[in-house]
Amino acid sequence: MDEQIAQDSTPIFQRIKDFLLGEIASGRWKEGDLVPSEQALVRQFGVSRMTVNRAVRELTAEQVLTRRQGSGTYVAPQKYQATLVEIRNIADEVHARGHVHASRPRLLEQSPAGEALARQFDLAPGTTLFHSLIVHDENGQPIQVEDRWVNPECAPAYLDQDFARITPNEHLMEAAPLQGATYSIEALPAPRDVAEMLDVAPGTSCLVLKRRTTSNGRVASVVTMWHPGHLYKFTGSVG
Repeated sequence: MDEQIAQDSTPIFQRIKDFLLGEIASGRWKEGDLVPSEQALVRQFGVSRMTVNRAVRELTAEQVLTRRQGSGTYVAPQKYQATLVEIRNIADEVHARGHVHASRPRLLEQSPAGEALARQFDLAPGTTLFHSLIVHDENGQPIQVEDRWVNPECAPAYLDQDFARITPNEHLMEAAPLQGATYSIEALPAPRDVAEMLDVAPGTSCLVLKRRTTSNGRVASVVTMWHPGHLYKFTGSVG
């Protein structure tokens, strides 16, 4: 009964997305395969064309499906490793420099999403999310405050992890393999609480990376990472 209630509370367009993702994940549909037409999905699910179109449109935007004019909709080539900016585990970055990494969890909780956060996750306000706040040290010096929100549907065991031993990135790469990401980087003054965790004066200029990741057609995590501007820089290459 509980499973039926949970299923019924899922929006119909999301059930269609889950069906399409399930067929791909199971291997029944492979890269380049033609998926059923929108009209066929309308008949299968007994819903409107608009509902089916939303599911297909969102999966196309997430690069799970690709549309070919006059031909149909196909399973897209998987591009999980082809992101412009590589998402690396901070512990690996520190170890690559020959230094010692340490994580200090400051907060682990579950909390209802406010309106702004819910919009980022494409969920209803009040939906329960997981929240972690972790300070990362390099050779004993704070270099990052990681403020992360996680969709429990993508990583149900998130709060059970020992984040003094592994990083959230490590766990999420296993629990919710990366499908895509959007990000922004800006310089901001450190608010008092962040400054205290980074051991800098309030108002110190920080490089702030905000990133939203998706996995299996859902938003998996939204994270804000604060770095002392005088200690950190971002690098990358294309090609």
